[in-house]
Formats: sequence, C-alpha cells, structure tokens
Amino acid sequence: MLVYHSSAATRHDPRTFYRRGNPIDHPESAGRYAVIRTAVVEAGYTLVEAHAHDLAPIAAVHDSGYLDLLSGGWARAIAADPGIEEILPTQFAPWTPHRRPEGLLGQLGYHMTDTSTPLRAGTWDAITGAAHAAIDAADAALKGKTSYALTRPPGHHASGAHAGGFCYLNNAAIAAQRVASARGSAAVLDIDVHHGNGTQAIFYESPDVLVVSLHAETSNYYPYFTGYADETGAGAGEGCNLNLPLPLGSADDAFLDAIAQGLDRIAQFDPPALILSLGLDAAVDDPIGAMAVTTQGFERAAALIASFGRPTAIIQEGGYLCEALPRNLAAFLASYDAA
Repeated sequence: MLVYHSSAATRHDPRTFYRRGNPIDHPESAGRYAVIRTAVVEAGYTLVEAHAHDLAPIAAVHDSGYLDLLSGGWARAIAADPGIEEILPTQFAPWTPHRRPEGLLGQLGYHMTDTSTPLRAGTWDAITGAAHAAIDAADAALKGKTSYALTRPPGHHASGAHAGGFCYLNNAAIAAQRVASARGSAAVLDIDVHHGNGTQAIFYESPDVLVVSLHAETSNYYPYFTGYADETGAGAGEGCNLNLPLPLGSADDAFLDAIAQGLDRIAQFDPPALILSLGLDAAVDDPIGAMAVTTQGFERAAALIASFGRPTAIIQEGGYLCEALPRNLAAFLASYDAA
C-alpha cells in the first residue's frame, strides 16, 4: 500500500483552541503529522509526495468565494496588520445570512462555523497539500489500487462553503467526487468518532455519492446539529445518506456492528470504489474522543472493511496526540494489508 502525503502539512500549526470556553493547546497541531508520518515509515510503508494538481478537483466540491478566502485571506490579513500570527472570526453569520460581506472579518465569520480554523501563513499550502494527497489516492482507486492518504489537516467537517472542526477542504469529498465524475458513483464510509457533517452536506442531494457515517451520537457531542438517523438525503439524493449514531462510550462490538451495517448498505449501492474517512479518535485513549475502541477493534475494523473487496482511498481524518495514535494507525493499516 502506498502512502500519499504532503510535506506542506507542517506549514499550518495553530496554537490555541477554545474548549468549553477555555483556551487549550490546539489538538490539530503539526505534531500530528510528524507522529503519523513516523508511524507509517516505521511500519515499512513507502511515502509518496502528493502530486501538484490544479484547482479543478477542489472547486468541484467547494464554493469559489470560499476558496478565494482560504487562498487569499492571509495576504489580506497581514496587509492590514503585518504583525499577526493568525486570524479568526469573532462574529459568525446566522443560519440564513442576508448576504456575503466584503470585509475580511465578515467573510471569515460567513465561511467559518467555529474558532478552530484560523488562517495562518502556511494554511493554504497545508490544506491544498492534503487535498492533493486525497486526489492521488482517488486516482489510485480508479486504477484498482488501495492507498492511504496522510491528509493533515483533516477534512470531513468542511462543507462546500464552510470551515469548522479543524477542517478547511473536505479531502474525502474531493476524492469521492473525483471517483464519481470518472465512474458515475462512489461511496464514503466515515468511521471517525465525529459525524462527517461536511461530507453529508456536500452530497446530501446527490444520487451519485452514498455517504455512510458512524459516530458518537451528537445530541451532546460535536457537531451537535447533524448526524441523526433521520437524515437520509434530500431530492435526488434521498436514501443516499445513512447515519449510524452510537451511544457515547461505545466500544469494539458496537463499532464493528455499525461498520458491518454500513458496508451492507454500500454493497447495495455497488460503487466502483470506496472512500474511507479514517478517524482514529474513536479510540478509548483519544484525548477528545467519546468512544472506547481498542487497538484490536481497529484491527478487526480494517479486516472487515478490506473484505468489502473494492479499491479504497483511505483518507486520514481525526485521531489526536496520545500514545495510542501511532499504534492504532499501524495496526489498522497492517490488518487491512493482511486481509
């Protein structure tokens, strides 16, 4: 299995995150990339620097005004204040804003859903590098091969026009659209502890991409406002969205049962390839997780998903700094390869 990555990942390194109103060290730091990269190298995998792609695959799922903000917002920020290290919104648009403002701070509030996604000097390089790795993994799947994209920052909370939950560009959605555009359909299986709300939003009315997300139930857990079982798609996409919320604290058996249920639905959809949003934050040891999956649970999950037998683009989502993170990733990839 090849591992696609971008060395630009470390150029985005936010410092502070507000959790329950208190500032803490940002969980989605550049250190995640270093730990994950070391894990795959020590496990014997070959690292391939992501190819440079044009903007078209990203623009296929993301709004042009949003991309303008992400690509040009930092230059606007330092033009106004050359001494800043990052910029965040402090006012957010209501659910139905009357218009998109022209000013930078207004646009940040319009396109961001929380304070976890600052713009910094290297943000655009890092997020496009991650997207390029996902595109390479999608292209490999189109050739019948399974690969792993070490995408950092993650992406599944980013919608077509909004950043949030540490995510800016939706790497899994970009990969899924790449496959669907070439072969007519694709399926996303998201096993991150958090609901893949951005991926759901992007494809909610599409009959071409089936989105299955299993996650900790969201009535009292991020992202709160989506991820419920009655969200099944709309319009032409009715029936192409499946949420499998699990009780907080769920462990291996519930996790694996939900994966099996999701794979059954994907088999009915019969896509040419699978996009796997691999979150490792369902781990019992994860510092911001809410489930109790063990290393053995991830091994069993990998074998189960591999048994589906379709070329798969494995896209890294969550999984935060703790001793178990590299161990769980190495175990998952090894089990997938062995299946």
